[in-house]
Amino acid sequence: MNLLTTSGFDTQPSATTYELEDLISLAWRGHIRVPHFQRDFRWGTQDVIRLFDSISKGYPIGNLLLWERRSGPGPVTLGTLEIEAPAADNALWVVDGQQRITSLANALHPAGNEHPPFAIYYDLAMREFVARPKVLEAAHIPLPVLFDLDRLLDWFSGVGQESSEYFPEARQVAKRLRQYKVPAYLVRQDDERVLTDIFDRMNNYGKRLSRAEIFSALFAGPEEDSADRLSIPRIAEQVAARSGFGTIDANTVLHAILARRGPDPTRDIRSEFDDSSRRTAPEFPGEDRDTAYGQGEQALALAISFLQEKAGVPHASFLTYKALLVVLTRFFAHFPNPRQRNLELLRRTYWRVSVSGPAVFKGSFTQMSRILCAVIKPGDEDASVSGLIDSMASARRVMPNVERFRTNEATGKIILCSWWALRPRSPITGSPYDAGELTNLLGEQSTAAVSVQYVFPRGLDSRRQLWAANRLFTPGQLETGDAFLERMAQQPMDLDDEVWDGILASYVLDRSMMDSLSRGERDAFLVARQKKAEDQLHKFLSQMAEWEYEDTPALDSLDFDELDGEESDGSL
Repeated sequence: MNLLTTSGFDTQPSATTYELEDLISLAWRGHIRVPHFQRDFRWGTQDVIRLFDSISKGYPIGNLLLWERRSGPGPVTLGTLEIEAPAADNALWVVDGQQRITSLANALHPAGNEHPPFAIYYDLAMREFVARPKVLEAAHIPLPVLFDLDRLLDWFSGVGQESSEYFPEARQVAKRLRQYKVPAYLVRQDDERVLTDIFDRMNNYGKRLSRAEIFSALFAGPEEDSADRLSIPRIAEQVAARSGFGTIDANTVLHAILARRGPDPTRDIRSEFDDSSRRTAPEFPGEDRDTAYGQGEQALALAISFLQEKAGVPHASFLTYKALLVVLTRFFAHFPNPRQRNLELLRRTYWRVSVSGPAVFKGSFTQMSRILCAVIKPGDEDASVSGLIDSMASARRVMPNVERFRTNEATGKIILCSWWALRPRSPITGSPYDAGELTNLLGEQSTAAVSVQYVFPRGLDSRRQLWAANRLFTPGQLETGDAFLERMAQQPMDLDDEVWDGILASYVLDRSMMDSLSRGERDAFLVARQKKAEDQLHKFLSQMAEWEYEDTPALDSLDFDELDGEESDGSL
């Protein structure tokens, strides 16, 4: 259904103001609630500090938009606060102002103030709001104390007795906080579609929401039972928990869901579940939001499994381009059990695109996902795979440059995959680290930086500082490059030469390099290791991309009777 209706409000919103003390009391009693279609809390400590600084100076902090409606009893989460809210005929749901209300309610509450980013104090001596200092002094007063007159008096009688000269200042700031007037619009409207429409329009101006957040708001569904329904963040969490691949960002999850349902993941999202308003025929007619989310999650999980088991990509931080995960999700949505031969061709496609990058697609990641998704034809697995691999027919084969290694760039991620293929081993036991240990190390990191250490963090020119040879991939432990190499400098007595040589090789090292290092010959070490890293990269990509092989489809997809007929016709 198209949400851009002409019905609007039955009655105009009413304007009102709340003194901050009254507003916070409503929040703490569970009378103010956050709809499930709202985005997560995003502010940092400095944002919260600026909010309180504005209030103390009497600056405007913007209007709130509150949806007044009857609501049942139940638990309410507001930032770090868990509140058991009673039923209310006129509970206030935050349509606009979530970041402000959450910050105020938590920073001024004794329990909420214990946790960043709400751990805010007032420095009486400097007359400014600050993050909780590492060393508390007599002039540092926590906001919950400052906000509560009784607690404020007790504080100056006890802990803050040494700062009694600042009492007039504290009392004045406390008064400004409690009596600050917050303007608000109250909306009385039963149609949730109108509220999500307003949410959409308001957040398309100024600091815009992400596409995934807008989509989540537009198709949030009813407030009732929202905790039991799939959401985009929940899909990301569940897939990460099952796969150990790390958390996929919300926009990529959304694009994967959209790619499963149609060939253009960048299409307009406002009529996604209204088949009559779609410009192209839906591939899953009549499918509702919950089904789309559930099936999208399954396809995304299959795509990640392929990357880990077939393509040598162990973690999201090793993924060269997110657009490729979107394309793979579409493929596995339509072909969840592809032929072995097609899996090989799919692996070749992934690595050929990774090496060539978006240049083949006019330098656009959007074009990359649109073009590749479009060649995947529901019901025809072999044609889809052929279309994918043919899309790279004109690509130039250019090997990545090992002279520039950054973990947040595609080249660095490709090099990391080539190092992961060596199965780095424990220098103590000789056993290879597994994907689980890598996942434990990386956690939810967006890059693999924590698993990569400098060999020489200082003392090299800027060019050699970036060489792959100057980095060590240590997936099983957090330690400096110096400490790791010191461990590798001495072969343990219980490991024979063959095992030790294998351990060294798994880190792109050998005995001659370690000898150069022990003699302080940096240049010899770097040059030898750079050559070895380059050789390993070429070997890895040759195995994965298989440029020299024929890209013929699976044998069981060929019609041999037809081929025999063609040969016979040609012999006449």
